[in-house]
Amino acid sequence: MKRVLLKLSGEALAGEKKTGFDEATVLGVAKQIKTIAEEGIQIGIVIGGGNYWRGRTSETIDRNKADQIGMLATIMNCIYVSDICRYIGLKTEVFTPFVCGGFTTLYSKDKTEESFAEGKILFFAGGTGHPYFSTDTATVLRAIEIGADAILVAKAIDGIYDSDPKLNPDAVKYDEISIEEVVDKRLAAMDLTASIMCMDNKMPMLVFGLEGEDSIINTVRGKFSGTRVTV
Repeated sequence: MKRVLLKLSGEALAGEKKTGFDEATVLGVAKQIKTIAEEGIQIGIVIGGGNYWRGRTSETIDRNKADQIGMLATIMNCIYVSDICRYIGLKTEVFTPFVCGGFTTLYSKDKTEESFAEGKILFFAGGTGHPYFSTDTATVLRAIEIGADAILVAKAIDGIYDSDPKLNPDAVKYDEISIEEVVDKRLAAMDLTASIMCMDNKMPMLVFGLEGEDSIINTVRGKFSGTRVTV
């Protein structure tokens, strides 16, 4: 793979704290990103906002406003992880689909290509910029736009199961599954809109647990124990 889109779970970055950040976890992720970047792989990153906010769980405020808060949560996450990456010597840039003062760069395809050519790690924050679209959908959209070879989905669980392993101790994990089957069975790899976009645009996914040792590195090198989603 020459270019990948890495989707990081906000909850996974919180570690055992379950909210905010666990700096040791984030630093470990950043070191893995540096390793694969030094192998010549270009990396785009989307981070969920679930360690701060899950808008769909709110029943007291307007859905549009709840989703806007979620977009801001992803921006906070990207700025933080981006700066940890800089701390260990990487060059980074954070893009958003809307103007965010001097904090971020306004997204454009041309600008992303320039930044990749400069050797930067690119963070895509703020979702799609619109309510009713999750960071899953934003992940697939950006992966398609930048021509990624695959989406690497780093989650708090270690792959795709036939049911929720948190609720069903007998849930069975898939080693490999087609995107058509993911869509047909409504499996929780990503939300349905994102899964259909993957299917329509033949975008493969590798879904794995972030907690495993060198999980991102092993996934890029083809030595992972998660779920391969084929197209």
